Amino acid sequence: MAIIPRKLENILRKRILHSGKIVVLYGARQVGKTTLVKNLLNKLKIKTLEVNADEQRYLDVLSSRDSRKLQEFTEGYSLLFLDEAQRIPEIGINLKILADTCKGLKIIATGSSSLELAGRISEPLTGRKWTFNLFPIAQTELRSMRNRYELKQELEDRLVWGSYPEIFRLKSSMLKEAYLREISSDYLYRDLLMLSEIRNSDKLRRLLKLLAFQIGSEVSLHEVGQQLEMTKETVHRYIDLLEKTFVLFSLGGFNRNLRKEITKMKKYYFYDLGIRNVLIDNFKSPSERNDFGQLWENFLIVERLKRNAYRERPCSQYFWRTYTGAEIDYVEEGADGLNGFEIKSGKKKTRPPETWLKEYPQATWQEVGTHNWLNFVL
Repeated sequence: MAIIPRKLENILRKRILHSGKIVVLYGARQVGKTTLVKNLLNKLKIKTLEVNADEQRYLDVLSSRDSRKLQEFTEGYSLLFLDEAQRIPEIGINLKILADTCKGLKIIATGSSSLELAGRISEPLTGRKWTFNLFPIAQTELRSMRNRYELKQELEDRLVWGSYPEIFRLKSSMLKEAYLREISSDYLYRDLLMLSEIRNSDKLRRLLKLLAFQIGSEVSLHEVGQQLEMTKETVHRYIDLLEKTFVLFSLGGFNRNLRKEITKMKKYYFYDLGIRNVLIDNFKSPSERNDFGQLWENFLIVERLKRNAYRERPCSQYFWRTYTGAEIDYVEEGADGLNGFEIKSGKKKTRPPETWLKEYPQATWQEVGTHNWLNFVL
């Protein structure tokens, strides 16, 4: 299969060539960070020093804080590519030294986890870096290779198997399932167990499974903690780490300080539905499942998140619900105002909540269903 063009490639090209700042690319394992950067560098034809920080031989010099050593290490190269940069101790201060002493050296660093990389570079590199997130393959990326009919025909595969790049290369359901089981037992926990104080991967797995069954619902951390025999604070810490390692993301409740609006609990979604489905051990066709509505909601919201990120269209994302039962599945607030979207998996038409129209008369409201979903994600 041909390589799927990534939306970030042109953005990264411009930042590398013209900004003078360090480029940092985050993303979960297996989403294609290394492939993206290498494809880009092959096209740029810049003399590049490629360093995989998993290799011990590089760690001494790259964590040395010694400007002379760092200059010698990069001498003769125009660009330094650091892959898996979170492995390097003191990475932030050493990148700062490189940027200060090796004038003209372009630097791009990737990390499979923001857990440590962000903490280690944020302060030393304030104002000196561009940060981007790479996600599993987006519908807006597939659009360059498929027409709308083909995207619709592949929808079931995306809902069941997700969108990791490798999934598109595997032909049989057996191979796809084996791949997802492998990475869910490896990548999901490796960074967390290596880079945090978590020692109980079983409880982590049980927590993820509980959240996988609660897509689209507000989650009480207290109730989850009771089910797992964990404190609310521990559950919160685990979820925070899962968000920082790009397994989950959350939506909070939108409000303008109206007493009737619910804001304390969050909803949690998976960056990839293949990972979600392997956690609950269900790879059945959507037509044979009782959780199609959850799959559909997660799919549309994560694809919208990818779309906005790759268009560099910053906006805040929420759900909206009142204590009286009025609700909207997904709300965006950005430069173009406040927009509500009701996500429907069936054919029954809905109307915007009267409370929403009354309290936010300048906002828009739109129904997103199986008939118009491509407009929402493209």
